Amino acid sequence: MRHASTPRRPRHARLRQLAWRIVRAVGLGACVAVAVSMLAIVALRWASPPTTAFMLGHQIGAWRAGTSAAGVRYQWVDWADINPELAVAVVAAEDQRFREHHGLDFAAIRDALEERRREGRVRGASTISQQVAKNLFLWPGQSWLRKGVESYLTVLIELVWSKRRVLEVYLNVAEFGDGVYGVGAASVRFFAREPALIDREQAALLAAVLPSPKRFDVSHPSAYVRSRQNWILSQMEQLGGVSYLDDLR
Repeated sequence: MRHASTPRRPRHARLRQLAWRIVRAVGLGACVAVAVSMLAIVALRWASPPTTAFMLGHQIGAWRAGTSAAGVRYQWVDWADINPELAVAVVAAEDQRFREHHGLDFAAIRDALEERRREGRVRGASTISQQVAKNLFLWPGQSWLRKGVESYLTVLIELVWSKRRVLEVYLNVAEFGDGVYGVGAASVRFFAREPALIDREQAALLAAVLPSPKRFDVSHPSAYVRSRQNWILSQMEQLGGVSYLDDLR
């Protein structure tokens, strides 16, 4: 006796079900990622990060190369223990509209796009807030995906943290030399003193290498780094010196 076979669902119905499962999985993953990122950023409003994505990447690279001695130097320093000249120096060097923008500097982005169109040269337009998001959570690169995630994290950071907290974290996670992260490690490594004792010229010299800390050397500054240091010193004056920080909230 022959049994009636179960009718097979049409192929397009199976594909539709598969697509729906994929959409649900992606949606669930996105919700989890958003929740985790929000919790992490809220926690980091008060807690000091034990490490960052960039530090982990550097350490993994050192292990792979078998050069564990060239690992990460990192020491968190609270805002109160950092010479204010350091904070003004990095703002002068990296993001002079830091106090005015809300994480994304659209004027700087527009200028960078115009320069690329006119001269064919790519110039960075990342704010200090964007660099904090990138260093804490992301990977090196210039893909649209990474930029999109970076923008989302930047906006979230600006919503949750104060400007002073953004600057405090930046000063602690920025790379000032190969594997030297934050002003705590950099001050000791390059000047044999704590960041509270760094003078104005030293602060400007540290800020001068920020565009490319693996290329430029604080210990042996090139003529370009020295000229950039002098420019930063003049810009610090233009910003009003340490009084610039009075309005940071």
